[in-house]
Formats: sequence, C-alpha cells, structure tokens
Amino acid sequence: MTGTSGDGRRNTSADVAGDSVVVGATAVTVAGVDAAGNPTHPAVAAELVRAGLVVGAARHLAAAPVRAGTETVVLGPLSPALERLAAAVAAGTPAVVLASGDPGCFGIVRRLRVAGLPVRVLPAVSSIAAAFARAGLSWDGAAVVSAHGRDAREALNACRALPLVAVLTAPGAGAAELGAGLAGWSRRLMVAEHLGTDAERITWTTPAEAAAGSWTDPHVLLSLAPGPVGAARVDNQPAAAPAGGWALPEGAYRHRDSMITKAEVRALVVAGLRPRLGRLVWDVGAGSGSVGIECALLGAAVVAVERDSAAVDLVRGNAARHGVDVRVVPGAAPAALDGLPDPDAVFVGGGGTEVLAAVAARQPGRIVVALAALDRVAPARDALRAAGYTVEGVQLSAARLADLPGGSIRLAATNPVVVLTGERL
Repeated sequence: MTGTSGDGRRNTSADVAGDSVVVGATAVTVAGVDAAGNPTHPAVAAELVRAGLVVGAARHLAAAPVRAGTETVVLGPLSPALERLAAAVAAGTPAVVLASGDPGCFGIVRRLRVAGLPVRVLPAVSSIAAAFARAGLSWDGAAVVSAHGRDAREALNACRALPLVAVLTAPGAGAAELGAGLAGWSRRLMVAEHLGTDAERITWTTPAEAAAGSWTDPHVLLSLAPGPVGAARVDNQPAAAPAGGWALPEGAYRHRDSMITKAEVRALVVAGLRPRLGRLVWDVGAGSGSVGIECALLGAAVVAVERDSAAVDLVRGNAARHGVDVRVVPGAAPAALDGLPDPDAVFVGGGGTEVLAAVAARQPGRIVVALAALDRVAPARDALRAAGYTVEGVQLSAARLADLPGGSIRLAATNPVVVLTGERL
C-alpha cells in the first residue's frame, strides 16, 4: 500500500532490515518534536491528519495536533508499541511515532529498525545539536555518548579520554555523578537543562562544582579538555584507530637508557588490554608511558602511575607529543593506587607481586604483566591465579634487521620478555 505524504512524496519504503527486504511497505513516520512537544517538520501535520495510529509519550500526544478518533498508544514498555506498529504496517495503516529531538540520535529509530519496520524520519533539532549551539561550538569532531539505559562508566571514561564529549544523561548518571568521576582530570563542563523551553538553563562549571550541584533530569552535559575551545582530533574521528598506527617504534617516544617497552612486546600488551572508547586502563610503572599512550590513542581513558620524577615528566611530554590526555599520578605503587577509579584493564610494568596483588584486588577484567626476569614469572602467575584469574603466558624473542658493511644484513636480538595475561573467570 502507498500513500502521499504532506510534502508531496509517496510514503512508501524499500527497507532493508537484516537479510529481509520490505518493498512497497507503508513506512512508519517517526517525527521529532521540540522541547515543548511540538513537531517541527512541515510534513508532520499532514502525516498526523492521515494517520490511523499515533505512538508517543503522553506529553507528546497531548501537545501534538492528533486528529480526534485516531488510535493512540502511550509509550511505556516498548514491546506493545512495536507489536501495534507492526500490525499497522501489515495492514497498510499509516502510523506516526512522536519522539524528542532527532529520533535517529540515540532514539527510537534504532529499535524500529531492529524490529524490521520500514521508517521515514522527520527530525527536529537534537538536544546535542542544541547544546553545542548554546555553547557556540562546532561539534563535527566531538564524541557523542549516552548514559541512558547503559553503563554510565563508559560515558565517564569517554569524558576522561577525549577533549570534546557530549553526554546524554540519565537519572543517577548526570552532571553530579560525572563531575565526581572527573576528579583528577582537568575539564570544563557545560550543563544544559530544559533546552528549548522557558525554563532553559545553561551552566558553565567545574567537575567539583557539578558534583556538588543539583540538576534537573534529563539534561545534556558537554565536557571540554584544556586547550583551544572545541579542540578535537584533526581527522574528525574521536575514537577511531590512530592514523599513525600503534606499536610505534621506540623513537616515537622520549625515554631514558632504553627503559621502554619494545614495539613487538607493546603490540601484544596493548592487544591484551583491549583498549577502546569507554574503558579505563591503568599503566602502572609507566616508564616512558608508551603503553598507556597507545591505549589512549585507541580511545581509552588512561591513568599512568610512575614513581620516578624524571619519568613522570617523560610521560607527560610523550602524551602531549602524541596529542592524548593521560592522567599522570606520581608515586610508588601500591600506595599510589589508593583512591584511583577502578580500571577495566591494567598493565603492570614493574613493582613485583605486592603491586600485582594490589592491582588484582581492584578486580579489573584483564591484567597484563611484562617480565624480563624468569624468576618472577611463577610468582606473578601464582598471584594472578590466587586472585581468581585465568593466566596465559608467552615469551617473546625478536630479532631486528641490522645493516653490515658492504650491504649485508644481520639479525640483532632484543631482550626476551615474558608476557602474562590474566582474565577474570
């Protein structure tokens, strides 16, 4: 069945959902509404006139010009609404879903597509776009994350890792909680409440002030790192693999007396840590900081712990050179670990079994240890197993090409290293 929409286009769809293709099915019109509940796209009025079914939150149904006698479904649990929409599509009944802002930005469009429903989206301005507009910032290089209905630590770690982040907050995962979690990171926050209404409030604040404040749900939070306002990666890929790669040569970092995790070892260590946007990695005994920096290049938030004051300066300088924000904690582990936010993964580059036991007590999902001395392998393995980790290990021996006089080459061996990887059962 086909119909004509309010902007003169036929409201049909050839929709691909998984392996199925729905050709000629009546599309569900998903209409964005503003903060006052009013649809903003000019075609929505005509769609509401012809609709046989309108779905939306109670406040949206009350504000929108829904034709008298039209069947409505108030959104609560989503399954009943999806079943009724599927029945409407099967019967060729025009249906409209009312949703806040841009329904394709962390909105209902994803769930409709997963359900196999053909959709046509008529968006309003999203709350994210509105927040950046109020801030006077471009956001083409920003990371946009949601704390609604998911682990809020991932949104928090994105704010710790990246210079420009927008967060769609949720009760219990808003500006107060995110501000508290950003203690130790230098950030400027903007909290946008009641966007687009007479009660709109825009507040620029610090993490500590946000943690102590009271905020109306829902709100949007912008997190900005120091530096040029709106700074972001030049490739506009805030959480993509770094353009320059990883497992970089030792020359990519300043270090002292070759005290740096070699590139071949670093490749395996970083793979074992599994860094990505939303995760927090500790680099304990950071040295030059190369492991933590490469985790940060892959999107993770990173805390580097280092007891040597000269090495602390190296870590900070190397992080700045590679354009990542690594929080550096001077001090000796395990004491320096007290008060740090719980990690998802930890690299232990030194400190012995006492440090390893303290790390394991925080129960990260994965712990990776690099050991040059063989007599430390068994105690480290046993400490991880005693803490409830399964342990795998590998010894890496690399030999690099080196030039000889007359154009010949030889193999120059690097020092062998044992890498242990512990994963929680």
